[in-house]
Amino acid sequence: MTASRLERIQQVVRDTGLDALLVVHPPNIRYLTGLKASAGAAFVSRDGCVLVVDFRYATAAREIARTEPGIEVEVAGGPIEEAVGAVASRHSARTIGIEAEHLSVARFHRLQEFIGAAALEPTERLVERLRVVKDEGEIAIVREAGRRISDVGRRLRELVVPGMTELEAAAAIDAAVRTAGFERAAFETIVASGPNGALPHARPTTRKLREGEGVVLDFGGVYDGYCVDLTRTLQLGSVSAEFRRMFGAVREAQAAAIAAVRPGARAADIDGAARRVLEAHGLGEAFGHGTGHGLGLEVHEDPRLSKLVPADGVVSAGMVFTIEPGAYVPGVGG
Repeated sequence: MTASRLERIQQVVRDTGLDALLVVHPPNIRYLTGLKASAGAAFVSRDGCVLVVDFRYATAAREIARTEPGIEVEVAGGPIEEAVGAVASRHSARTIGIEAEHLSVARFHRLQEFIGAAALEPTERLVERLRVVKDEGEIAIVREAGRRISDVGRRLRELVVPGMTELEAAAAIDAAVRTAGFERAAFETIVASGPNGALPHARPTTRKLREGEGVVLDFGGVYDGYCVDLTRTLQLGSVSAEFRRMFGAVREAQAAAIAAVRPGARAADIDGAARRVLEAHGLGEAFGHGTGHGLGLEVHEDPRLSKLVPADGVVSAGMVFTIEPGAYVPGVGG
């Protein structure tokens, strides 16, 4: 699996006229090589790959190199950038692509100190374009993760009850996510009760959950490196007619967007299917974000389902994404 991914990115390197691509974004390094690390780099040349790591990841990197053809290891005795410079020199690389979105200005300047006469050329999302379509192994992992997070979702009425604070409810959900076999939460769990539900990315507070209110719950987990994301709105006891109307409209919008999903569909059209339903219910202004986002090694990745996606942005078989339209009305909830 790793070999085929490296071959694909090496072909990209050749096609773009680069001598090498320096990959520094940890999810991209993991995707290409299998290395789970919080720091380091992968120096991908036209026909090879060197994992540049510090002593913390030396053993893991060497084990990967032992089992995966085409991968070498460079253990940095000082700054990672200095070791990258040494690797670039050995490969006589004159033009090196960098991940513009993930390389800070400070790190860029440090690289320039050690890279010699080689030119650093900004690139945009070269590895991410490969990651957007999942292979069979990735899809199997996400399906299992989806099954497990759905099990947590079915337990929400026992986990989240009136009288708890939002913080306590978030802690209960986080514990359930861990118990379900996830490595960690995919992001900070959102519990937004009553009027706080009108804040799309509210953070849990000491506010107590009350009977007769809705509470927005947004949580996820990381399973074997892959993220899943589940949003539910739980009704605590009797709920106002206006809130029920909003809930029904959002559920209808979600169904419309799901019905619009097929290989070749424009991402903006899937978003539009949900948006038209909410507009028909007078909630167009209450829906301020996109309909969905990709899932994978990161919880927010391509594809993006939004009205802002260019006309040539289409979905295809193997993509994994959420469908989560919403409506947020100040003073009422979301």
